[in-house]
Amino acid sequence: MVRSDADLVNAVLAGDKAAFETLVKRYELSVRALAAGILGDKHLASDVAQEAFVRAYEKLSSLRDKAVFGPWLLKIARRCALDMAGRIVKEQPLDTNFCVAARSGNGQLDSRKQQLLEAVLQLPKSEKQVVMLRYFGDRFASRSVKDVADIAGRNVSTVTKQLSRARRRLRNILSRSEVEL
Repeated sequence: MVRSDADLVNAVLAGDKAAFETLVKRYELSVRALAAGILGDKHLASDVAQEAFVRAYEKLSSLRDKAVFGPWLLKIARRCALDMAGRIVKEQPLDTNFCVAARSGNGQLDSRKQQLLEAVLQLPKSEKQVVMLRYFGDRFASRSVKDVADIAGRNVSTVTKQLSRARRRLRNILSRSEVEL
């Protein structure tokens, strides 16, 4: 049985450190994808992920609605990534080998998912970020457009337009690769 975020947060607050480990496993790819989208560097994204989880753990008791742990954590991660981006003088390109998509049981991406990820990485930065937030990283369901807008610090109509443009671009990229979206 999959425990809800609210149950896990309450367990952490009651002293169950293994429950926080479950939350980390559940959201690690999402946090890294968000940070990589902002910073363009997988190593910096790992640093931001670690910082975001530490901050979330330290401030967990201040979270009023335990059910919104995921979006709350991603807002923390976004702030951490933006803080780090402000400290970086030179922006580095995103490493195309950085895989944030759902993995198969053996930890590897199948060829279709690899092609899809490579296509997503070709998108403009703003579109890449909203696509990764919306579809990648969460094992259970995609995020709502409103959640993506909140996390990205954009309004819903902007995110909707960016997702629409991104889907069109992905169809074009993938049609050239003979992969269906």
